[in-house]
Amino acid sequence: KREGVNFILDVIANTCEHFHVLDVKANLITPEEARNGPLNVASANWAATGWLAGKLFPEDRVLAVDVGSTTTSIIPVDRGSIVAEGLNDIEKLAYGELVYTGVLRTNIAAIVDKVPVKGILTRISAEFFASSGDVHLVLGNIKQEDYSVETANGRGVSVEEAMARLARAVCGDLELLSREDVISIARYVYERQLLQVEEAILQVLSRLKWRSAKVLTLGLGSKFIAREAALKAGLREVSSLEDMVCRGASSTGPAFALACMLLEKRSISVSRDFLLSLRED
Repeated sequence: KREGVNFILDVIANTCEHFHVLDVKANLITPEEARNGPLNVASANWAATGWLAGKLFPEDRVLAVDVGSTTTSIIPVDRGSIVAEGLNDIEKLAYGELVYTGVLRTNIAAIVDKVPVKGILTRISAEFFASSGDVHLVLGNIKQEDYSVETANGRGVSVEEAMARLARAVCGDLELLSREDVISIARYVYERQLLQVEEAILQVLSRLKWRSAKVLTLGLGSKFIAREAALKAGLREVSSLEDMVCRGASSTGPAFALACMLLEKRSISVSRDFLLSLRED
């Protein structure tokens, strides 16, 4: 962690004379402060997301659920204050505030160990033959242009190629399995991925002893993972950053939040009304 932080600081210092660094307390600090406390800034992007949720829901208890290509962050905020228990990745994994499941990169073998094939729950290969991106492409949750990472076999991102990768997960191909068989596999993996996120949401709520909370969803999986998992967890007041502001803000949530934090550092008030005024109609 220390080496990574110092490397990134060196790279930025070579291109920018003046810059700030986000820490896990949602503060913008100097590069010197970051070098003196590298563990306080490593993997701190979630803190910006929590800060943004607090600005959008200053009077409420809210869970920000950010589902990206690789991971899901669940950040609890109570009336504008971040109340996350974990401050680093190890702690956040332990407390359910970080789940290593995402829209594109997740090996489906990290989501399921069996899938239904022609009515039989069939064990899958533990090799990296198919990813969550294949699941969501086949189900229509994402478009080809959203599939922005390398595939498991280095081939293309057509629906047909995604189906072939999913078939290979059970050591099959599109001769042995029909399209309907593969779609059934994809649906099963999707439901299990929702369960991963739902369980983490319930874990966070349990620690806080919150009976309910509002939910702010963002990231590539905002609407088909974060929203659906929150609903399964019994949370009914779900808003997406995409609908509240715009898709760009949702897909780059921590970066958008950082830009807003910098405005406040320059004495420009960032309120709920200000953020909603940025909405794209």
